[in-house]
Amino acid sequence: MAKKQYDLLFKLLLIGDSGVGKTCILYRFSDDAFNTTFISTIGIDFKIKTIELKGKRIKLQIWDTAGQERFHTITTSYYRGAMGIMLVYDITNAKSFENIAKWLRNIDEHASEDVEKMLLGNKCDMADRRVVSKERGEKIAVEHSIRFLETSAKANINIDKAFYDLAEAILDKMPSHSTPDQVKIRPVDTEAPTKGGCC
Repeated sequence: MAKKQYDLLFKLLLIGDSGVGKTCILYRFSDDAFNTTFISTIGIDFKIKTIELKGKRIKLQIWDTAGQERFHTITTSYYRGAMGIMLVYDITNAKSFENIAKWLRNIDEHASEDVEKMLLGNKCDMADRRVVSKERGEKIAVEHSIRFLETSAKANINIDKAFYDLAEAILDKMPSHSTPDQVKIRPVDTEAPTKGGCC
């Protein structure tokens, strides 16, 4: 049997309004590519990338969800089993930031309680068009006890850091040394021999 190419598998989810750059973030991280002509994600898309972290090979299965309301019912099922969720807004789009509260409610409704969350203010290279201050992003992250970064898929700012930080947070929460190879076998309780009696 072929040896597994990774030690752990983490399912990550990118959520946020349509057009905030979720797909660009995903492609920048997985393929180190940036394309200005992405069409809106229809339903769901995913990429896989294996990273090295703390001596472990971790396979990241990253799901990119559609931001449009009409795909909402499809995407809610993908929250199940997600270990990490990135909430993305666009710093040049106030509405996408205001909707973060709605996305957080969706996580509460559909994701597991212990899911790791991270807030990303994307398109930070477009400083001249910024309408959401970094302080506002930090404030909402603090209120919800989640990590926060400003990113740019175009200029490749904090993209790798975001994924590595999120993966590390998931890894840190896992019980240490619980690899399948180290399953302890409990000795079978030996019963005291019964006295043999005659029929």
